[in-house]
Order: sequence, then C-alpha cells, then structure tokens
Amino acid sequence: MRNGFVKVAAATPRIQVADPVYNRQRMEEQMREAADNGAKLIVFPELALPGYTCGDLFLQSRLLEETADQLRALVDASREVDALVFVGTTWPEGGKLYNVAAAFSRGELLGVVPKRHLPNYGEFYELRHFAPGNLSAVDVEFTDWEGQHYLVPFGSRILFQCEEMEALTVGAEICEDLWAPQPPSISHALAGATVLVNCSASSESAGKSSYRRSLVAGQSGRLISGYVYAASGEGESSTDLVFGGQNLIGENGTLLAEAALFQNEITYGVLDVEKLQAERRRNGTFGPMDSQGYEVVSFSLEPEETELPPVSRTPFLPAGSQPASAPDYGQTQERFEEILGMQAMGLKKRLEHTGCRFAVVGLSGGLDSTLALLVAVRAFDRLGLPREGLLAVTMPCFGASDRTYRNACALAQAVGASLREISIKDSVRSHFRDIGQPEERHDVTYENAQARERTQVLMDVANQVGGLVIGTGDLSELALGWATYNGDHMSMYGVNGGVPKTLVRHLVRYWADTCGEEALSQALYDVLDTPVSPELLPPEDGRISQKTEDLVGPYELHDFFLYYMLRFGFSPEKIYRLARKAFGEDYRAGEILRWMKQFYRRFFALHFKRSRLPDGPRVGAVALSPRGDWRMPSDASARIWLEEAEALEE
Repeated sequence: MRNGFVKVAAATPRIQVADPVYNRQRMEEQMREAADNGAKLIVFPELALPGYTCGDLFLQSRLLEETADQLRALVDASREVDALVFVGTTWPEGGKLYNVAAAFSRGELLGVVPKRHLPNYGEFYELRHFAPGNLSAVDVEFTDWEGQHYLVPFGSRILFQCEEMEALTVGAEICEDLWAPQPPSISHALAGATVLVNCSASSESAGKSSYRRSLVAGQSGRLISGYVYAASGEGESSTDLVFGGQNLIGENGTLLAEAALFQNEITYGVLDVEKLQAERRRNGTFGPMDSQGYEVVSFSLEPEETELPPVSRTPFLPAGSQPASAPDYGQTQERFEEILGMQAMGLKKRLEHTGCRFAVVGLSGGLDSTLALLVAVRAFDRLGLPREGLLAVTMPCFGASDRTYRNACALAQAVGASLREISIKDSVRSHFRDIGQPEERHDVTYENAQARERTQVLMDVANQVGGLVIGTGDLSELALGWATYNGDHMSMYGVNGGVPKTLVRHLVRYWADTCGEEALSQALYDVLDTPVSPELLPPEDGRISQKTEDLVGPYELHDFFLYYMLRFGFSPEKIYRLARKAFGEDYRAGEILRWMKQFYRRFFALHFKRSRLPDGPRVGAVALSPRGDWRMPSDASARIWLEEAEALEE
C-alpha cells in the first residue's frame, strides 16, 4: 500500500442457486485466496450469497434467514483476512427486501449499500422482489456470529475510507446502477471516492461484453477513479439466461484487467489511488467536492508492501510502440500520425499567418533537426509550397563529424530541400579573438560561442529569404536546460518543444519504416544509429567525442522522471521506486538515483531558459510552455525534492 498502490480483486465464485451455505463456502475460499495474493479490496457479484436467479424464492423466509446466517458467518471469517470485502446479498428491512452490497472487514460489518436502480424490463423483473434503496444512510441493526448487536449504516451514500491511506476511499453501486442515466458512482466520486466497486449480475447476450467493457473503462475515466466490477458467472440458473463472469478492473479510462468469459476467475489489478488524486487536482472541472449527505466509515488495513504492476520504460510512448524490423504499427501508426500532424499543423498556421514561403532549419544530421526537417516537409506539402523553399543549413565547425555532415546532406537531398553549407569556423575564431578566448580552451564559452553563431547565421539567412527559423530543441532538452541560452534555445517557431527525446527517436524510426523512399529511409536509419551529441568539441579520430548522455544522463531515465513529476506530481521516492521496477535490469539502483538527482538539480536551476521559449505546439499531456502548461518561478528551490532523493537507499 506504500505510495498509493492498492491491489484489488474481483471474484466470481461457482455457486448453487438458493444454497447460501455452499455459496458462502466458495466465497470464503476465494476471499482467503485473494487476500493471500495481496488483495486489500475484494468484490463479489450481485446477490452472490443466495444466487441472483432465485426468482420467487426470494419471497421465502427460509432462504432469507439462511442467507442472513451465512452473511454472519462470512463476516466472521473475515477476521483472518486483511481486506475490505463487498458481497452481494439480500437484506430485509422495514417490511421490504433490498438487493445490497454488504461491506465488511476484519470481522465487522461496516455498512450496507442498497441498489438504487432496479431493472424491470426485458429479462429483468427485480421490482417483483426488491425495493429501491434510500440515498442517505440510516442506522440498522446487525447481529454478528457471536450474538452481539450493533448498528450499521444502510444507504447509498456511504463511503469507506482506509485509516492508513485516506486516498483509498471506496464507494459502491450494484449492476444496473452503472447503466442508469445518473449512476450513484458519480456522486460517490464527487464526494471523495477514488475507487468504485460494482457487485453485478449482468447476463450475457451477443455483443454485450464489449459494451460492458467500454462502460466500465469509460466510467473510470469520466470519474478519474478505479473501478472494480465483479460479475456473476457459472452456477447461476441457465433456465433463460447465461452469466459470463466478466470481471473488469479499470483505472482512469484504462482497462487494467479482465476475466475471460465463462471461467469463474479471481481477477486482480493494482490501482494507484495517489495518481488518481493527483489527476483530480490538476483537472479543474472535476468537483468541487460535495460530501453532503454522505456517511464516511473508517476501516483499517495492514500497511504491507504492494507489488507494483508492470511499469513502462517509455511512458510518453503509446503502448506497443517498440518497432521490430519492418513492423506492422497497427494503432501506434494512428498515434504517430496524430503527433506528426499536430507538429506540422502548428508550423503550417505560423507560415500562413506570417505569409512566409520559406523556412530555415539548421540541419546537423542529428535526431532533433531531422525530425524538424520532416515536420517542415509535411507542413510545406500541406500548404502546397515547393520543397525548395525549405532551406536546410549545415554549419560545420570544430566538433562536426563526417558522419553527421553526410547524413545532413543526404537528408536534404532525399526530401528535396535546398541545402546550404556555411562553415562558421572563421566567424567563431574571430569572435574568440574579440573576447580573448583561447581556441585550445575547451570550456563552456568555447562550446556556446559555436551554438550562438549557428543561431545568428540561421536568423540572418531567414532574413535574406523572408523566412522563419524552425527550432529543433525537444522537450527533454528543455526540461534539463540542455540548450545554449540565445543559441539553439531560440528560434521563430519550435516544432519539437512538446516532444521528448524518446518519442523523437520513435517518430524518426516510424518515418524511416513507412516513407517508402529508400534513400530517405537509409539516411534516417543512420541518423538513428548516431550517438546524440551537440558536436561542440573536436572529434576523436573522426568520430563524435561529445556524447550528451554521458554528460547529463540517459534520456530514457530523464524522460521517465519528467513524465511522473509533471504529469502526476509524484514524489522522488515514488518515482525512484517506479524507475527501479522499470529499469532494474539495465541500471543499478545507484545509477538511477544519481541521474534522478541530476534531473532535479537541472530542472530547477535552469528553468529561466524555459521562461523565454519560442512558440511551439503542445502534442501530449506533458509540456513546458511558460504560457500555459508549466508555470513556476525561475528561482524556485529544489531543496525538498533533493533532500528526499538524498535520503533514498540504493
């Protein structure tokens, strides 16, 4: 349960209709099994204790009495189980019978949530036997297995909150409640529930499983919540219906787990309630919180370690975007096309607005400038402008390698751009003489003078043709402040500012795999195989000597840190834990920690560079534009983040 992670389970027992003793035994077995597997929240189907398909047997007092006895036995059995459990059962009260979800933990019944919306159409006729539940909770009496009497809340508006982790707040609804125009889960979430459970007995029909899947995923996304849906399965009467046991676990629009139909499984998932809370905080339209009329019932759990779910190494990338040779990109193609389209449309609008028919790109032969060139090509094509108006400028200096020079030339030729080679060596040497900088002193002045000279050349060339300078710097470089202030930091429109380095690489590879132009593909593949470098230090034996990731750290780690810090506001401890899970096979814990400290230091110290960024399109959920996406003072202290990082153990 540390860091907000909670393992949950949706369990479908094999039952016998109208045999609460047998059903309780099967549920007790599954309850213990799920708890032994680490589940802290366990949900059973609707009316699972007597059986949903009892029909008019629900009018028999003998069945109701035995069901009540077996509920007492099941509650008592939970003394040995460290979990919050929801069971679908019957509840006679005030001369009426209710279809309820009984919530209990550690031998104590905590509350009873009645079904609000009773279907009475098609194959359903629940109003024949049950009364709709009340909203506000009232106290009802419960007698436990030992004969002790105590009062418990009965009503729809009950939330169950974990004492050890308040972010784990649970609300319940029952089957049809989710299908209704205004499900109880809406008010539960607005009252503070981060996890919603549903005890269901939804029967099967052709195509219904797909709709049910979208309903659960959609509701979890709409309410920024976890959703645990337990469905009745084999064992219910098949006189007229079939029940598939389609257990579903959703989290904020994503389906984490699903049971195979007709298997009567226990389905597990790990929810991150801390992430859900963070998402709600940043979503200005969620809320405001309204807990009026709700009763909050506390329960306690042992704060045991929860095994983390699989963690993607590339959170900025769509799932399944690790291309093989000549891959079938499938749905990933749609996502990559969408990103490239947003970049190109942003540039297209800027060119249209300024009336420019020319654009200038400093083409180094590296990844970022390659992607900027490709995006500019797409924008020119959409405008119907000749590609010759796209000026690719290569500016060799002290650190330029033969390989990147050849790639720059090949790329320009392959896309039909105009290529200009402008050596800046003499200009930089003249500048060194002006400021008294020895050429043999390879310090930050030596490096940045080249970067600023390149930017000056690009700006002046753009003036010559009446065009725009297209910025090439990416989101990862902006986060780390890995840009020369008023050098490559500056442009007239930055197309890559919303794209992290890991995604830049995949977009370029995607273009290489799908463009169908052999010369362009070969040039792109060679760019992909070239080490990332600003090429500001002289090559060694003709090879790149300055490798960015040796200096600032692996971009795959920094992108990982960036995503979870900005997207969800996670603490260094939680990000470190996730990173060890994702990268443990390739990086030692000490390496991950070292680069994470580097990330925090650079992110805070160099924010002033981000405060003066050129315009550029936002393409994902994480962006650093000072005009909207990320606003922080340039002199904010990194102290508390670094102190927490320093305290972490390798």
